[in-house]
Amino acid sequence: MRRRLLIVLIVLIPLVIIDLLWRESHGHFAWSGIPAFYALLGLIGCVVIVLISKWLGHHWLQKEHDYYEEERLDE
Repeated sequence: MRRRLLIVLIVLIPLVIIDLLWRESHGHFAWSGIPAFYALLGLIGCVVIVLISKWLGHHWLQKEHDYYEEERLDE
C-alpha cells in the first residue's frame, strides 16, 4: 500500500507543480482558476471508475466457487 501511494505521489507532485507554474487565466468557469483542480478531478475520476468496475465485477461477473458443481448435481 505504501509503495502504491509513493508511486502515485511521484506522478502527481510534478503534475501539480507544472500546473502551478504554467497558469493560463483564460478559464471560462469559476473553478478553472483553482490550482491543480483538473489534476485532482482526474484522480478522483479514475478512482471512481476503478471502484465502480470492481463493484460491478464482484456483483455481476464473478461466480461463486461452487457454481459449476451445482449444475452437475442437478443433472
